[in-house]
Amino acid sequence: PAPFRRTYLNERDDSDDPLGLGLRSDDDGADEEAWQAPDHRRAKRGISRFAAVPLTAKLLVAVLVCAALLTVTDRFAVLYAQNKAEEKIKEALHLTARPEVDIKGFPFLTQVLGKRLDQVRVIVPHVAADRVTLAKAEVTADDVRIDGELPTAVKGATIGTMRGSVLLAFDDMNRELGASQVKFSALGTDRIRAVGQLPLAGHTLRVRAEARIQRAGDRGIATEVSQMRLDIGDVAVYRPGTGEEEGLRLTRKAADRVAHEAAKIKAILSIPAIADRIGIPEQYVQAALHSEEKLHELTGSPRFIAELMKVNLVDVVIDHPWLLAKVGIDPKVLGALTELTKPQIADQLSFSFQLPKTPGDVRLRGIHVERDGIRAELSGSHLPFGENSP
Repeated sequence: PAPFRRTYLNERDDSDDPLGLGLRSDDDGADEEAWQAPDHRRAKRGISRFAAVPLTAKLLVAVLVCAALLTVTDRFAVLYAQNKAEEKIKEALHLTARPEVDIKGFPFLTQVLGKRLDQVRVIVPHVAADRVTLAKAEVTADDVRIDGELPTAVKGATIGTMRGSVLLAFDDMNRELGASQVKFSALGTDRIRAVGQLPLAGHTLRVRAEARIQRAGDRGIATEVSQMRLDIGDVAVYRPGTGEEEGLRLTRKAADRVAHEAAKIKAILSIPAIADRIGIPEQYVQAALHSEEKLHELTGSPRFIAELMKVNLVDVVIDHPWLLAKVGIDPKVLGALTELTKPQIADQLSFSFQLPKTPGDVRLRGIHVERDGIRAELSGSHLPFGENSP
């Protein structure tokens, strides 16, 4: 038997490599896979990744893209229609400022196909209304039926129902009614206050009045001016009219000053009509006219000042014209005041306006005074515009 020989893993067969160079024969590795040149071309990653996306996801992406395109198209159509509507309204109402039109509802294109808009909101600034300008008119129209092809060939429209409001701003009233001399402000939910200046007979009088706001029919607003008074400096107050509280009367400051000037108060007490109106018995008047002590005692009473302020000087100055100069009033002022009638003064402070004429049935529903002006609520129905209007 052949002797036992130990072998090792890295040991070579000398018969296959007699020279010991580490070479192998061509038959070695024949069973191994044949060598191939490497392919350096890169696969198209995008195509391969998209191909790997499920079909459902692809359809979802396509739907989203189409929806986005339709939304953009819809919004552009709305903007175009709003622009055309603004031009039509400005032309129809002869406006100086361009209105704002906001077409509600989505999608707009389905409304176009149906020729019916769900809701349209319109804001119109600076609308002329008789003596004044309406600062803003806001209208919301529902169920607007279109005659013609939207958005390019609209012939007219009919509004199903409409609601809105108009604002008469105090700033506009101050500019247009008061000629920058009278300022209007809120006094209550249905009243306003007018305060300003009135040039008269070379003097500037302070004028104050209140005005009650009321409806004039279904389309107009009117005012009823009351509590009018004109201050002649700090000397007297003139209230036009013939009532008990009206006429020319001294202010408390002037009455107190006159009462403490002996010469002036004696001149006033010497007029029987004034003494009678104050309610002083004749014996007390005569005693005051002849005694400084009695005069001081009489005029120093608070009741005397209050009664003196109640005397209507208009009733006595006709027979005693010098009395005005005694109390510090220019006679020319009183002459101008008596010629200025109550309606004339009221006309300078009052105002009224009618809603602009529009086709259809538009009516005032309510009026109230706000901080910035007078707001009138309105409503209407079946309002035709464009070629649909009569």
